[in-house]
Amino acid sequence: MMGQKLKITGWVAAGAVAGVLTTVSLQTVARGSLAPLPLEELQQLAAVFGMVKSDYVEPVDEKKLISDAISGMVAGLDPHSQYFDKKSFKEFREGTTGRFVGVGIEISQEDGLIKVVSPIEGSPAFRAGLKPNDLITKIDDTAVRGLSLNEAVKRMRGEANTKVLLTIFRKDESRTFPVTITREEIRTQSVRGKMIEPGYGWIRLSQFQERTVDDFVKKIDELYKEDPNLKGLVLDLRNDPGGLLDAAVAVSSAFLPENVTVVTTDGQLAESKSVYKAAPEFYQRRSGSDPLRSLPAALKTVPLVVLVNEGSASASEIVAGALQDHKRATIMGSQTFGKGSVQTVRPLGPDTGLKITTARYYTPSGTSIQAKGIVPNVLVDESAEGSPFAALRMREADLEKHLASGQGPEVKDPEREKARDEARKRLEEEAKKPPQDRKVPEFGTDKDFPLVQALNRLKGQPVLVSKTQVIVDNKEEKKEN
Repeated sequence: MMGQKLKITGWVAAGAVAGVLTTVSLQTVARGSLAPLPLEELQQLAAVFGMVKSDYVEPVDEKKLISDAISGMVAGLDPHSQYFDKKSFKEFREGTTGRFVGVGIEISQEDGLIKVVSPIEGSPAFRAGLKPNDLITKIDDTAVRGLSLNEAVKRMRGEANTKVLLTIFRKDESRTFPVTITREEIRTQSVRGKMIEPGYGWIRLSQFQERTVDDFVKKIDELYKEDPNLKGLVLDLRNDPGGLLDAAVAVSSAFLPENVTVVTTDGQLAESKSVYKAAPEFYQRRSGSDPLRSLPAALKTVPLVVLVNEGSASASEIVAGALQDHKRATIMGSQTFGKGSVQTVRPLGPDTGLKITTARYYTPSGTSIQAKGIVPNVLVDESAEGSPFAALRMREADLEKHLASGQGPEVKDPEREKARDEARKRLEEEAKKPPQDRKVPEFGTDKDFPLVQALNRLKGQPVLVSKTQVIVDNKEEKKEN
């Protein structure tokens, strides 16, 4: 059985890597059998290596040459296959476990400074009294202005039990003060949730990580304790770039009847031809029991709306596709990213590895998500004024060398190109406005337009449906649908 097989070969992952590029991966042990090698071409590779080493303008590090050759070979396949050197392998592992060493704050950029969005509960930053909207002006002796968000993150992360000095400007108290924080292992929060109003709950997954399923169960149990007669639930997967595949199967299973198909995969390897079902053996970890065992039975029937957008990818699309195909939920929002391929992560040594695309995945009805995504049942804009910049968001179909869906040829959509030109012009206009007029309302607030529409749907009230969204599709699939 595939579920049992996975327990032997490794763990199943679908982690977010480098912003919008996402993966669904299945980590396995390296295979013993290798294909026969093409000797003539390898001689050519060796000849180029020799020439570069002897003829290049200055000496080149041999290890770097080999590492670059591997990177180039793999990067030429598709946007999600990748060679992991020591540093990128560590970052990948941090992404899927949701654990890293740092101070424990979610941050964004504002007016050239770093803004605290929220401290992670129980983290060193939380204990040090940092608050949402605090501005970080210096990290140790380095002024923050001019640093990218990534550079700021790197400076705040480090070794456990080392100290970092943050200089904080707190606007509402008009004061600047230093805070020394000792770094420790942080576990990121990928689940948020609350009662939006009596009878209606909201639960948001920002990523599918190792702790997501346990945190999801805990949050659902809390909502049902607050109101045992929930009339409706919104599962918010907007901007969720993916995560662990077993977590996606578990979250889907929480809402679906037992043993129905959640997702299928297909590729060259025998282990790439799999069916994942809504049953514990397909998502529970090697040690431990069914993580969903404490969930209330009412969760299987509670009216459900799933919110998605162009930033919902990979594992998010598995959940949305499964709940849509089984008619368990109404999917609302905009067409998802379209990342429907599976990557296998294989170690090459103690601290390097290869992430390689090994399969496409399909929703229970057999539809490939690749380069197309999930089309919501109800298209809803980001705001009452529409989704002015949605067309500018990168989707799988926009990435260089992206894998085709395998279900018919792709055709460039002139409508989409036109929509992009219009969005660019609007963005230029928007950039002229003062920053406070440009802010998008925070998810989960009463100004969150798609969430308000989702609640209207659950209550049987009218929904403001998008009049402008263009569905990205190809001609072959239009005939089939």
